[in-house]
Amino acid sequence: MVNRSAEIKHLESLYKENNKQVVLIYGERGCLKEELLGDFCKNKSAFYYRSRNISPEHQVLAFSEDVVEFIKSDKSYVSYEECFSAIYDKLGDGGIVVVDNFEYLVKKDDTFLNVIDKYKKQLFIVVAVASMSWINNDLDDILGAKKNLIDVRVKLNEVGFLDVVRAFPRYSVAESVTVYGILGGVPDYLNRWSQTKPFKASVCDNILNPSGYLFDEVNAILSGELRELTVYNTILASIARGNEKLNDLYKDTGYSRAKISVYIKNLAAFDIVSKVVSFETGGWDNAKKGVYRISNNFVNFYFHFVYPHLSQLYKMKPDEFYDKYIRDELDSYLQRYFVSVCTEYLELLNKVGQCSIKIEKIGTWIGKTGTIDVVAQDSIRTNVVGKCNWKAKEFSYKDYEDLVDSMKKARINAKTVYLFSATAFDQKLVELSEQDSSIVLVDMKEL
Repeated sequence: MVNRSAEIKHLESLYKENNKQVVLIYGERGCLKEELLGDFCKNKSAFYYRSRNISPEHQVLAFSEDVVEFIKSDKSYVSYEECFSAIYDKLGDGGIVVVDNFEYLVKKDDTFLNVIDKYKKQLFIVVAVASMSWINNDLDDILGAKKNLIDVRVKLNEVGFLDVVRAFPRYSVAESVTVYGILGGVPDYLNRWSQTKPFKASVCDNILNPSGYLFDEVNAILSGELRELTVYNTILASIARGNEKLNDLYKDTGYSRAKISVYIKNLAAFDIVSKVVSFETGGWDNAKKGVYRISNNFVNFYFHFVYPHLSQLYKMKPDEFYDKYIRDELDSYLQRYFVSVCTEYLELLNKVGQCSIKIEKIGTWIGKTGTIDVVAQDSIRTNVVGKCNWKAKEFSYKDYEDLVDSMKKARINAKTVYLFSATAFDQKLVELSEQDSSIVLVDMKEL
């Protein structure tokens, strides 16, 4: 199971350091916000309220009813001011107040902000939001002159690959890479995925079956945060088909470049699309200037394998759909995510002081011809590089030569060359690695 232990520890430390402040917690669908809040409040003097998407008048009434039940009082309260006064009398200094779905409470009624402002020096107030569009577009406007009302902001990001491995102890590393490539690091998705079933059966049951918990998830993600889904779906489908540059998207979709840029900016604000810029080296003339990619793993999987064949999805049995449209292309799709895993591996080596340099920045060099999967650099521009093989039966010597050629085009040298393979290595590479300590072979056991 994936949990939010790191974030709970962070919240606990904030509470111990200063139990009179306002903390904002936010994340995307499936971030386990509710579980985090429940674990934090356990065995503490805490009042919890989950806001509804209702009128301001009924919101105050619902809040008051919860307060009455919490303090076991026969008295009713007609304002947030009276509610907080009663909560404070019950909890005292340093008591905890948690308001979940905070956006529903304040979007049409700013009186609650005034009450928080009054009581932030007496209570530990946690407000939680599960709408990235609201965080990006509305929060600052609603806060207005009270921009300093929130003391700490905690974003619940997706978990990393290491957490996926820990969550699936029965899986091999290769199987964990596959699940990560499809689900990403969304805790709720991972916790509901069965590692006791064959992988194909899990995809069919959870994604391709109309009763599966992920069957309509992408539509829920997009419709929950965005409008004009016809435009967003068109752009995402085009990127998934390989149109990764602005001009290619313009030619494929028929939308103006200005329109595409605006909509991609919105997608990027919700971590659905990102612009991948080639790692900065001296070889700019040989590098692509930037490409757009779907950064949300599950959205990417959906638009690669499911969206183009929606009619067939409803006509075919899930296992037939999987065999026809997913099985043979899955390994090619996963190459990108194996690069992400290998990048995280180098970051972990760096964290424990086992990398040959102290990494300051890391990325990918995207050439017009050829790519360096991983480039990492220290403060004095010493490099390590990596190339990753997921699909081929072995990492060939020719693959290594292609890496060397790409390094020439990028105009960089490397202190250490990491060669990652999910399968095997050419014997010639094994011998080269034994003779040259700067060439490091990393297989799945090492990962």
